[in-house]
Amino acid sequence: MGYSVGQVAGFAGVTVRTLHHYDEIGLLSPSGRSHAGHRRYGDADLDRLQRILFYRELGFPLDEVAVLLDDPESDPREHLRRQHALLTDRIARLQQMAKAVEHAMEAKKMGINLTPEEKFEVFGDHDPEQYEEEVQERWGGTEAYAESQRRAASYTKDDWQRIQDQSAEWGVRYAALMEAGEPAEGERAMDLAEEHRLHITTWFYDCPYEMHTCLGEMYVADERFKATYEALRPGLAEHLRDAILANAVRKA
Repeated sequence: MGYSVGQVAGFAGVTVRTLHHYDEIGLLSPSGRSHAGHRRYGDADLDRLQRILFYRELGFPLDEVAVLLDDPESDPREHLRRQHALLTDRIARLQQMAKAVEHAMEAKKMGINLTPEEKFEVFGDHDPEQYEEEVQERWGGTEAYAESQRRAASYTKDDWQRIQDQSAEWGVRYAALMEAGEPAEGERAMDLAEEHRLHITTWFYDCPYEMHTCLGEMYVADERFKATYEALRPGLAEHLRDAILANAVRKA
């Protein structure tokens, strides 16, 4: 007879309402019904729910989860391998952050003042001032640069961490999209390119499509920008540039 919706909700730690929603949008429809018409879930349904929840934990929106799972050429083992790699990366990052918090707690307890380097080493080597002189030479007189400077001046450390987290999460999803074989001209790639443009507009300066396509070209032409994107996945800089162009054409 399978499992009731209440049992499955209990197994998975989700609400019955969530399972009803997944059924309504076609993401997870139970394979059976009881004589009274109630939902009954089989083992295959539970396997699919597990994959859904893994992707949701990684920040994938439901429509992207559906595309990934409903790909006729998808292999359940490949989903698990991909999810394992993405989760391992996230675990490593969170463990690093947890150690930094523990270090700070221990230092406070012992009355030790951490050096500035020790306080911020967890956030990596990114230095927003590293290319400041070059940036001023290339774009110092532009309205976009002035707007970026105005906004950046008001941001707190938490704001910068939020910006970094959003960028990292976007990078994970874009790398997964490429791993799934999605073309740069496909809807999912163009949607992520649009997210990229809106991220710039939200946090730094208004980025119309023409400017965004120029940035896309720079991500490939400038070795420093290219290295940043290639670190996420080889070939990502070119893929993103093409997706940005395709998105601009789509929106034209």
